[in-house]
Amino acid sequence: MPLVSDYGEWSRLRAESRHFLRPWEPTWPRDDLTRMAFRRRIRRYHREIRADEGYAFFVFEAVEGQLVGGITLAHVKRGVTQSCSMGYWMGERFAGQGLMGDAVRAVVPFCFETLGLNRIEAATLPHNDRSIRLLKRVGFTEEGYARRFLCINGAWRDHVQFALCAGDTIDPGRLATQAEVVRPDGDRMDPFDPRFGLNL
Repeated sequence: MPLVSDYGEWSRLRAESRHFLRPWEPTWPRDDLTRMAFRRRIRRYHREIRADEGYAFFVFEAVEGQLVGGITLAHVKRGVTQSCSMGYWMGERFAGQGLMGDAVRAVVPFCFETLGLNRIEAATLPHNDRSIRLLKRVGFTEEGYARRFLCINGAWRDHVQFALCAGDTIDPGRLATQAEVVRPDGDRMDPFDPRFGLNL
């Protein structure tokens, strides 16, 4: 999970990628990049993990350990559903290098094996070609079209819906050699340790 000490690197990456990210995300609050807002974000992540409602990851590049983006597992549902919703973001200068595909592949075993979920859902804007290609490459199946599904950049937007179920075939990509759930310092760790991240 992200740490308070990640604030500087996170805020710089988000700030420099602002115009790249905003068309795909909910409207940023005025104070979104402040240290206080980041602390609130970290506290929320902790609450969600304790309640088994959501899990947040930061994605780090393996060679130099740079923060490159993040993945969120939200709306974890138990009972007869056993599902979650996956969202992700990537800093502009790291986009198009295959890192987010590796990160998504690395999170899939955590969802199915560690959390015991049956289904991962993801929704993307119809014109977000990169996101659609990523989901299809990993092995997600397109399942439908949801009108006015999420409020993105200040407006209700239609979304294409995808899902990956336990037992589906997953494209291994570079997962076997370049991605695993680890701390930013590279040590293997318990996914429930609050310091964990994805190192790619």
